[in-house]
Amino acid sequence: MEPESVVTTCYRHPRVECHVRCVRCDRYICPDCMREAAVGHQCPECVREGARSMRQARTLVGGRVSAVPVATYVLIVLNVLAYLAEVVRPEVVDRFAMLGAGLAGPDGGHYLWTDAYPPGFAPEGLAGGEWYRLLTGAFLHLPPTEGTFGVLHLVMNMVALWNLGRMVEPMLGRLHYLTLYLLSALGGSVLVLLIAPSDPTVGASGALFGLGASYYVMARRVGADMGGVNRLMGGLLLWLVVSALFTSWQGHLGGLLTGGLVALAFAYAPRDGRRAAVQIGACVGLAVLLAVLTVVKVSELTGGGIPQ
Repeated sequence: MEPESVVTTCYRHPRVECHVRCVRCDRYICPDCMREAAVGHQCPECVREGARSMRQARTLVGGRVSAVPVATYVLIVLNVLAYLAEVVRPEVVDRFAMLGAGLAGPDGGHYLWTDAYPPGFAPEGLAGGEWYRLLTGAFLHLPPTEGTFGVLHLVMNMVALWNLGRMVEPMLGRLHYLTLYLLSALGGSVLVLLIAPSDPTVGASGALFGLGASYYVMARRVGADMGGVNRLMGGLLLWLVVSALFTSWQGHLGGLLTGGLVALAFAYAPRDGRRAAVQIGACVGLAVLLAVLTVVKVSELTGGGIPQ
């Protein structure tokens, strides 16, 4: 008598007869479970396990490689949504624009700051405890009531964000990119507070100048051809000077300096186990410095008191 043949089935689909084994775990797999390997086939579980054990690609600064600039897309969407909010409710600009110190009058108007204000007036801006303005102003733009330039302000900044973001985000990785963007926006607001505390300002320009500075630093770090990079940086510096006639140059310069410092910390941190600690320490230290400068300036404006 001939021995009875053994029927082999897929370990994931017991009703499917098969004769191919996974080259890693030696279990039988059906055509639906076969995954092409360098030699033979593997089962889905071994493929997932192999992917987990592979070393993930990292950017020069240690961030996760992201082929799609998702963070840039998200920032653009947030800016556009904020602008739509301005269109629906124009008072959003007065409520959330970057403002160091101002006065809200009993008639609902907004007035220049003076620390000895008459009865019925109330401090607004950071002097009134509205600390969130340091960042919210970076997501607002000139409202449509400002005429054509109001819309152009948003369009120009979003085009710049689209172009710079697609270059810088893949260099840094999403988390490093967002950290640099927000710290640059914060740095721009703090310099506005220090130099022109009574001027309400809006716009993503400070953060964009920070991205421009970071692109320059990263290009030098990797030894890229600096011809085009230098032209970009020259254009940014020229715009910084020209725009001083009608925009907040303080926000631009503050973003540029902050973004450059953050990029230096990211790019030149030691490439060993200390890299993350150095980068985090530099960002935290810079944030603390900006916070101290903010508190000192607001205290000076309010006569020694810190608004809650």
